[in-house]
Amino acid sequence: MKENLLIINDLKKFVNQESILISEPLSNHTFTKTGGVGDIFLKPKNISEVEQIVRYASSNTIPLTVLGNGSNVIIRNKGIRGIIMSLVHLNDVKVDGTVIKAGSGAALIDVSRTALSHHLTGLEFACGIPGTIGGALVMNAGAYGGEISYVLKSAQVLTNSGELITLGEHDFQFGYRSSVFAKESYIILEATFQLEKSDHAKIKEEMDHFTMLRESKQPLEYPSCGSVFKRPPNQFAGKLIQDSDLQGTRIGGAEVSTKHAGFIVNVDQATSSDYIQLIRHIQETVKRKFDIELETEVKIIGEE
Repeated sequence: MKENLLIINDLKKFVNQESILISEPLSNHTFTKTGGVGDIFLKPKNISEVEQIVRYASSNTIPLTVLGNGSNVIIRNKGIRGIIMSLVHLNDVKVDGTVIKAGSGAALIDVSRTALSHHLTGLEFACGIPGTIGGALVMNAGAYGGEISYVLKSAQVLTNSGELITLGEHDFQFGYRSSVFAKESYIILEATFQLEKSDHAKIKEEMDHFTMLRESKQPLEYPSCGSVFKRPPNQFAGKLIQDSDLQGTRIGGAEVSTKHAGFIVNVDQATSSDYIQLIRHIQETVKRKFDIELETEVKIIGEE
């Protein structure tokens, strides 16, 4: 604790005190409403503060964990040591012709709506994805036939040592739910998207259609981390789980959704351990029944 107080005093030299939270319940920052305590939780206001935090953590060998809005993460019950940095305040969105620049903390849904308001097509698929721009780049977020990789033009990132670099299209190494951002653990600051002009009514019609599909198929009435598993080759994770008779299976307060088997929902004060145990049970059952390994799309982090 004494060491944490020394770190906090150092951080106050370049981070506003109101942006520093001590022993913060991380359940306040995840869509599942689960997770243990974070030692030092920071919400930097701008890129300069982010750079200074990263360099400080690197030079003092302090563990640093970066969070977006917590939509695609499960944080274990024992929480996270060191510094946890949330980038939700890096949320500026600017439009210049057919180009949109968005901070990594901007909500992907909001950026898709900004595109709509400027009659720009290319981000319709993102109108229901609850993550941030940063998370979307890391995971190469996609839905309904669209992907971030189709529209991303460049990205400004920090390395773990705090070096500021700009990546172009030839650098991204996009794959299914993978990217260079994940492989190199880059800290994303800003993304630039190249879109195209189109008819406002046509864009809105497509977004409304995707919203209808999402609301009709996904269990949005409960806290969840979205799709838990990646899609296996030539298969659908939800179908495999459904065909394994796992819908409605519950461990603690976590339940395999009866509406969409690819989701695990928090129906009764679930803990991260409930989620993780249920994930393992699903993986074991599907492996036993179909000899298929389900790989998690959701990121599981924090102390065991």
